[in-house]
Amino acid sequence: MKKTSLLFTLLFALTTYSYSQIGLGDTMVNSADRLILSDSRITLGGYGEIDFNNPLRSSNGEKRNGSFDVHRMVFLTGYKFNDRLSFVTELEIEHIKEVYIEQAFIDYRLHDYVHFRAGLMLVPMGIINEYHEPVTFNGVERPNVDKYIIPTTWREIGAGFSGTIADIGIRYQAYVINGLSSYDNEAALSGKKGLRSGRQKGAQTTFSHPNATFRLDYFGLNNLKFGVSGYVGKTQSSLYDRVEAEENFNVASADSSVVGMSMFAADVRYRYKGFEARAQYVLGNIANSTQYNTMFGTDVASAIQGYYVEAGYDVLRFFPGKFEKRLVAFCRYENYNTHHKVAGELTKNDSYNRTDITTGLTFHLDKGVALKADFQQFKNAQAGSRINKQVNFGVGVWF
Repeated sequence: MKKTSLLFTLLFALTTYSYSQIGLGDTMVNSADRLILSDSRITLGGYGEIDFNNPLRSSNGEKRNGSFDVHRMVFLTGYKFNDRLSFVTELEIEHIKEVYIEQAFIDYRLHDYVHFRAGLMLVPMGIINEYHEPVTFNGVERPNVDKYIIPTTWREIGAGFSGTIADIGIRYQAYVINGLSSYDNEAALSGKKGLRSGRQKGAQTTFSHPNATFRLDYFGLNNLKFGVSGYVGKTQSSLYDRVEAEENFNVASADSSVVGMSMFAADVRYRYKGFEARAQYVLGNIANSTQYNTMFGTDVASAIQGYYVEAGYDVLRFFPGKFEKRLVAFCRYENYNTHHKVAGELTKNDSYNRTDITTGLTFHLDKGVALKADFQQFKNAQAGSRINKQVNFGVGVWF
């Protein structure tokens, strides 16, 4: 309880502002929004990350090799049919060999405050899932809270409404979407990875239950932005396919292959002169985990939780008038626990309760180009566990 109270205090005291996000008034705009806002009939864009990760020698003297990786290259195309109707698509290539469609949706302006969207869209949970262009966040790697708790990059097929009411500083999103998969020829969820392996990514997705998600942003205060987001529904299972209602055993098996999901996130972002900060908290509840674990021999939790706080400062501001670039020194503390709570006879695995500390530099050569370097320490709550360390370097671009 004390940790939760402290976290919410930090959520309203610490924050972030992403330097290279393009604003519509005081709102935040990601790559897809930027294409929609363009006056051009056809708009091109993209972003990319090239990383170097080097785990340091362990305490027992074991040497670890580093690795270079073209982590992701993303190409975006926007087409404006008329002043009201646009189409956005985003093609992502990861690690040179994996190709995905990250977004593909239409946006139709019904009113200045109401847009209808339909297609493959980002689930508006937290900060990073929507604003993950590499120059908009500190650190070579994205926060692990946004990997294991919010399974970034999380996108689903669906439809709904979004809009910005600049006069009162509100932006909203609400969609009905396809959900995560819990079973498709094999169990997709686990205690260690949480929900991450359940992402269907719009690829021949299984559908058995509709899900809903929303996000509300408030940007009516100078330099300060608050966001809350939510998700509710059930996972999808291929065991429902061709099952008749009177087949009690098959229906019961299909029911056991599904878990109920509810997720809540709150975040806050701030920037004043050279100072910038961000904080985020996420809690996910998972119903029916006992039946799911019994059926598949897995160790899925009944609740997962994660949070981080981050602060940074542009050290070049100590030399006013001499530099047009930015060099942000930052530190991020994060905790993510994919066994926050367990149900039935399942025992908590303390190795799934993980804490990361990342300290580094982000050198903005331009609003669209950043050089990054950081040092990370990884620790879990299991008795006798060691601290692992890693050095990262990266190049990020967004255009």
